[in-house]
Parts: sequence; C-alpha cells; structure tokens
Amino acid sequence: MNAVIGSHDLLLVTLDTLRHDVAVELAAAGRTPNLAKVLPGGRWERRHTPASFTYAAHAAFLAGFLPTPAAPGPHQRLFAARFNGSETTADATWVYDAADLPTGLARAGYHTVCVGGVGFFNKLTPLGSALPGMFAESHWEPAFGVTEPASLEHQIARAGEVVARQPAGRRLFMLVNVAALHQPNWFYLDGASRTDGDSRATHAAALEYVDRHIGRLFDLMRRPCLVIICSDHGTAYGEDGHTGHRIGHEVVWTVPYGEFLLS
Repeated sequence: MNAVIGSHDLLLVTLDTLRHDVAVELAAAGRTPNLAKVLPGGRWERRHTPASFTYAAHAAFLAGFLPTPAAPGPHQRLFAARFNGSETTADATWVYDAADLPTGLARAGYHTVCVGGVGFFNKLTPLGSALPGMFAESHWEPAFGVTEPASLEHQIARAGEVVARQPAGRRLFMLVNVAALHQPNWFYLDGASRTDGDSRATHAAALEYVDRHIGRLFDLMRRPCLVIICSDHGTAYGEDGHTGHRIGHEVVWTVPYGEFLLS
C-alpha cells in the first residue's frame, strides 16, 4: 500500500448486507459475470466482518479494519492508524496519523467522497451524518436508498459526475455504499410481491441487479485505481429462527471480499 497511496485512486465499494454464501453460489453458477471478470480468479474471498451491522462495520472499515481473512492470522492490514502495539500493522501497511482513513488520505492529498446508500448515510439525523461527515464531500438522496429499485444506477450516475470534475493532478478516494441488497429487495425477483416479502431468492436477484450495472462504476474510474469491494455484513432469512442482522450468526459474520487494480 505504500507504493499505491499517492499514485493510485482508491474505490471502496460496500455491497451492503450481501451474504457470502449467496455471492459464491451466484458466481459459481455464472449469474454474476461482470463481477467475475474483475475478481481475482473470478472468485470471492471468504472473510469475517468486524461488526454485524452497517454503522459499526463501516466505522471499523474507515478506521482501517477491513474484513479479516477467515483463516488463522495475524493478517497484515492494508492501511492503519498509527497505534503502538498493533500486531496487524507491518512494513507494507500504509500508516496514517489520524483517527480515520478519509482524514488520513486527505492529509496525503486525496479528495475524499462518499456516495451513500442505506440510512446510516442519509445525513437526515446526527447519526446519519456521522459516517458521511468523515469525507470532504458526501452525497445521498432518496433515489440512492433501499426502497428505490434503480438505486445503484442513480448512485453510479452521481459517482460519474464526481469523477468527471476531479483535477488530473489530485488523487481520489471514493466510498460507494450500495443499498440494493439490503431489505426490502423483493422487487428484484420476477413474480415476487410485497406480501411475499424478502427471501434468500430475492437477495440473490438483487445481486444479479447489482452485477448488471457495477461494471459501469469500474469503467468510469480513473486509472490506476485500487478497488476494494466487499460486504459489510450478511443477513439471515430464517436460519435457526433468525431474520435480519445485528446478531452473532454465521450468515451475518461471514462476508465476501475482493480487491483488484484497474490499470
């Protein structure tokens, strides 16, 4: 990361609420071809999230604690705030002197931008302003939110406007929080209704929707660019009697992760 920071743009895409098992199944079945084109080997990496719901997970991500590989560690982090005794900060880790990653990158010359999706990014309340407030520029509107079936298309359009007006000599860090996977997602499955509600199948259909459009986001980014794409947490659809997230269940804690370079 010490060779990347300052020379590359950075794009962090959080596919809010995406389950690891669903992501892996769809990739194996060829139902997410655009994601398969960019993921290393066409596969998702299995990782564990630092938290079980959106606010806590993103607070951790933006402090340098991305999802951890689901294998014995310790695992070196890509970037980390300076912290004495950190066992996951190594020579290749980019270390910054700030409380959060956007501030650290801003001090390194980056313009920091957030394109929000779920309610923790809506800036309508003090809590909904906390995460966007870390960025120099932030965007949210109802068209980006969980109840809009075309939310990702609207978010990509806004991201394109942001990228287009960046001066050539200034690096960009952009977070795009994709809301489409989050409930409600019943409207992505043909034949489903509001009465039927959400299910693992509608969750999968939402991922197919994301896959149809996500390539445009990658295409509009300037080169070179490091892309990190992952879920912040999963969600339960009846497993062991659980529904939703902010619970300690395997389907919530296990998330898909990928990173790659656009050059």
